[in-house]
Amino acid sequence: MQKNYQTTTSRARTGRTTPKKARLDAGRASQEAAIALPDTVTVAIAELAGELEEGLLAFVVGTGLKVLDVVLESEATALAGVRGRHDPKRTAVRHGSDAGLVTLGGRQVPITRPRLRSVDRSAEVALPTYQLVSSTELLGREAMARMLAKLSARRYRIGLEPMGEVITNKTRSVSKSAVSRRFVTATESALAELMTADLSGLDLVAIMVDGVHFAQHLCVVALGIGIDGTKHPLALVEGDTENATVVKRLLVDLRERGLDVTKPTLFVLDGAKALSSAVKVVFDHPVIARTLRSSNAIESMIEICRDHATNVKRWRDGQMALRWCAAGMLEAKKQFRRVNGYLHLKALRTALDAHVAADVTAPIYATKEEVAA
Repeated sequence: MQKNYQTTTSRARTGRTTPKKARLDAGRASQEAAIALPDTVTVAIAELAGELEEGLLAFVVGTGLKVLDVVLESEATALAGVRGRHDPKRTAVRHGSDAGLVTLGGRQVPITRPRLRSVDRSAEVALPTYQLVSSTELLGREAMARMLAKLSARRYRIGLEPMGEVITNKTRSVSKSAVSRRFVTATESALAELMTADLSGLDLVAIMVDGVHFAQHLCVVALGIGIDGTKHPLALVEGDTENATVVKRLLVDLRERGLDVTKPTLFVLDGAKALSSAVKVVFDHPVIARTLRSSNAIESMIEICRDHATNVKRWRDGQMALRWCAAGMLEAKKQFRRVNGYLHLKALRTALDAHVAADVTAPIYATKEEVAA
């Protein structure tokens, strides 16, 4: 009996029988290459019986910490040789052990780590894996994510994953003050990221400017819409009102960061008519209108900023408002989809070019060649 084995068209064309593996990005690949697991890792289940009774997550975390101990010892052996045995090829010497902290799910947990120094004992030698697992960058991201999700610094501990009594009793860096400090640092980074981003690669067809109030503080924000319909949070600035001076400062910053101000661009401004004068000072060919089809794009971003800051009871200063607003804008960027009707934006660009071309008048007097007397 003849059997008919069907294959997909793409595989039949190429002869490939297995899917192509995804390539790792360079940053992730370098981090994974820095952690080399020993050939064998043995963990006694009896030592983790208590964690297993508290659930699978507690067991997995307990196992992971014991594996981490093995990995750190393996790296120390690779650099300093086997303990108690002289190795002329070693690049470091053992220097006992020391207390360390590793980041684990929005908290820090103490461990004991091997300590190494250079062969001449002049400098500390770092273990690559410990450098990765002790980084506090993740702590900042976790603090910002939880607080933007309306979890207060005081209740931060409640939002942590239940990893068992052993981990809970050793948990550090979850106090109200510690979480607050990390959040301030993380939002300062978010503000710096937003305000220093290179804009030279953007091809914007429209820019929307509006204001958002945080108590008595006002942040004026700008949102760009690319020719492909992608929304780009551009910048923000603090001001008492949405006046021409504040908006001009905002737009000058965009120009200094590489945004092309020579192309015809549609501006949607929600404010006084004086704002249009600021736009005309900075941009060569602005076309100022009340709206596209709607102003939902920037209003949605502003609403996300307001929603994330609901739990704030006291705004200390304008810088605090800028930090929260910038964090909200970057969070909104993660939720953005392309604007409705983005396929028509190329037609809008054509119309803007034609509108600007019609406004350019020919010189009244023809240029004449001057003849020397």
